[in-house]
Amino acid sequence: MNNNQANIKENNEYVQSHNNNIADDEIDLRELFAVIWQGKWLIIAITALFAVASVVYAINQPNIYKSEALLAPAEQEGGGGLSALAGQFGGLASLAGVNLGGGSSNKAQLAIEVLKSRQFTSDFIQMHNILPDLMAAKTWDMETNTVVYDSEMYDAQNNKWLREVEAPFKPEPSMQEAFKVFSKIISASTDKESGMVTVSVEHVSPSVAQQWVSWLIEDINKSMKERDVLEAVKSTDFLTQQLEQTKIADIRAVLYKLVEEQTKTIMFAKVRDEYVFKTIDAALVPEEKFKPKRALICVLGVLLGGMLSVMIVLIRHYVAKDKD
Repeated sequence: MNNNQANIKENNEYVQSHNNNIADDEIDLRELFAVIWQGKWLIIAITALFAVASVVYAINQPNIYKSEALLAPAEQEGGGGLSALAGQFGGLASLAGVNLGGGSSNKAQLAIEVLKSRQFTSDFIQMHNILPDLMAAKTWDMETNTVVYDSEMYDAQNNKWLREVEAPFKPEPSMQEAFKVFSKIISASTDKESGMVTVSVEHVSPSVAQQWVSWLIEDINKSMKERDVLEAVKSTDFLTQQLEQTKIADIRAVLYKLVEEQTKTIMFAKVRDEYVFKTIDAALVPEEKFKPKRALICVLGVLLGGMLSVMIVLIRHYVAKDKD
């Protein structure tokens, strides 16, 4: 009997304690809302300030246009003959610098990495003289279809750089600076399922973005073609020297076959402009901006201002409460 009374007493105490905790939570919640209500004008003021700032920031951001092209890795002809020799004469071919392995997918992936390299980017910028459009472009004049440059950085009339920088930097941006900027606006990716390659460029001018994509495709095909031709010429010279030095008929037959394959590579490269990539969907001049998302910027600004203002009101209240 005593045990039952003790258990009932413990249960009553637990229920009473639980109810008190709920009451305390309700009181704290009511107090929280009361504090927020008391500081409503501060919350409104800070939120409105952030809203105005986000609107001003969004309006002042220039439109960015994105042009892209869809490419397919070009099939590399002449690879079959070389691959057939790989198992039996791989060592001799490697000595001659002849690549017997790897298909169009490997060459396409190599081309993408070359496209993203510092050397290719530097050559691309200098060859097409696009440094002002890359580093000093401020906005785009739709009526005249021209790029408007930042007057504090670049004088377009006199072709002179005006930016103020500290050593070791110079008024004219270096290729290292240009590479950092260029790598942010260019994208080259491969679809794992289809193997298709997408090359895109973002710029304030839609015409510039489209032109750069076209130039990139043309230049990477040309660059990879020159690499393979140079390698094939060197391999042919080596194989020719070996032919002059050996009298063994079997080895001479293999060397002749390797020379034939290198000759095919050179001929194939010279007659084909789309050497690594075939254009499936060419780059167009975009009619609609890619970014910024001005509505999203404004919404995020209002939310940030609202959360920050509520935190300020609560912190002020509890700091004052602790002092009392």
